[in-house]
Amino acid sequence: MSKILILIAFIFGLSTASIAKNNSRPNIIVILADDLGYSDLGCMGAEIETPKLDGLARGGILFTKFYNTSRCCPSRASLLTGQYQWDAGIGHMDHAIGNYPEYQGYLNSSSVTIAELLRDNGYRTFMSGKWHVGSNREHWPDKRGFDQFYGTPPGGGIYFYPSPFYKRDVFKNGQQVFPDSNWYSTDAFTNAAIEFIHQTENQDTPFFIYLAYIAPHFPLQAKKQDIDKYRETYKCGYEEIRKKRFERQKQLGIVSKDYPASNPVYDDWNKIENREEEVLKMATYAAMVDCMDQNIGRLMQSLKETGLYENTLILFLSDNGACPANFNKTPEVEIGTRNSNAAYGIWYNVSNTPLRYGKRKQYEGGIATPLIVHWPEGIKNGGLINHEPAHINDIMPTCLDVANVEYPQSYNTNVLDELDGSSILPIINGKKQNKKRLFYWEHEGNKAIMQNDWKLVKLHKKEWKLYNLASDPFETNNLITQFSEKARFLEEKYNQWAIEHGVKNWPVK
Repeated sequence: MSKILILIAFIFGLSTASIAKNNSRPNIIVILADDLGYSDLGCMGAEIETPKLDGLARGGILFTKFYNTSRCCPSRASLLTGQYQWDAGIGHMDHAIGNYPEYQGYLNSSSVTIAELLRDNGYRTFMSGKWHVGSNREHWPDKRGFDQFYGTPPGGGIYFYPSPFYKRDVFKNGQQVFPDSNWYSTDAFTNAAIEFIHQTENQDTPFFIYLAYIAPHFPLQAKKQDIDKYRETYKCGYEEIRKKRFERQKQLGIVSKDYPASNPVYDDWNKIENREEEVLKMATYAAMVDCMDQNIGRLMQSLKETGLYENTLILFLSDNGACPANFNKTPEVEIGTRNSNAAYGIWYNVSNTPLRYGKRKQYEGGIATPLIVHWPEGIKNGGLINHEPAHINDIMPTCLDVANVEYPQSYNTNVLDELDGSSILPIINGKKQNKKRLFYWEHEGNKAIMQNDWKLVKLHKKEWKLYNLASDPFETNNLITQFSEKARFLEEKYNQWAIEHGVKNWPVK
């Protein structure tokens, strides 16, 4: 069956999914991609081969309006704690700004992680990959609830080892390890997760795994055999690929057929002087996504071999939208090889089809990515597309919900902030998102607030703009003049929220 026919099968599922009652608590695996764009999976319209993730979506629920914080560190903090990032201590990135506790650059003691609560309630916990929410030893995963850890505490940027560009040491349970020349981070992080799964094979207690890939974040580096699959794919240029993705999205029911895509930001392909380099950039990016999908397939196979597949909840998401970074710092080296240091630049606009802007901005292209929820024993009548909005701070309460764990008022004698997120299980069961719920964003002076279909958004040092996402999902028609009262209401709510959460004006001094 062709990819199109397989993916169209999403549309014809039953009208509602449901969480089945289950007496045994599920294993939980949260898989986080890094800088993956809105349309970069096959089930979201891409030409990139992602059959394993497409299969998880077919057997589960595909959320098309799942929101993050628009940047890596804040999204990770929000995911792990169920808080807006300022409440967890990472209002910007993993370094301190001033003396503000909201910008201290590592997870604080006023928040508790998924791993800490699940571990204290009978789960075995494991983290593999990019941590990036506290670089000092006292802030590593094993200090925040994970029994075992394999990966790079300070952040990403490394595929082959060692990286000539990024200082990234690899650690296993606190001890530095020195990979050989065949090491590739996407494979290695998966290997560690599989090893942990096999450790739990004959144990009765459930596990929680947080698998945080670096892919497909720059630098563009991939295995040759994966790049070779895509060397011819992108010779047609930006417009043809973006147009084909958008048409697939319409066929799949990802987007409505009634609205045109946002305006592209790239030049005419025939006027691009370095087309060969541009083709190789996107081919390498596609290879990195493809490799990640292959590894998720290996992870699923290990679950099946150990008899754990049916009762394992899998959540797959990205930390932000596609990244517009555009550079090639090693022009003398072939893009994609272990010594190349490049980013794919304007292709981000294709990755984010059909949305505006990208990473760091609070327009949909920066904050909206798909969420795949898969749980064979728990989700009945799956294979659906869900267009209800949800937020990355909903991951924590969802995990607690399925594990029957209550969120405490205090932890280790520290009074906890209340959860900002809420479980998405009711939405999976067919309920609508609370229409009164307010969603908030800020990063580097880029701001947004959303309630129901109304979204107020601004770029740093620019004016607020108002969009109705029901009639204008790609944010092309500013309605702030026609609906000034609505805009004032949302701006007042945003300002009140910013004060309550310690959000400072950018640049933070």
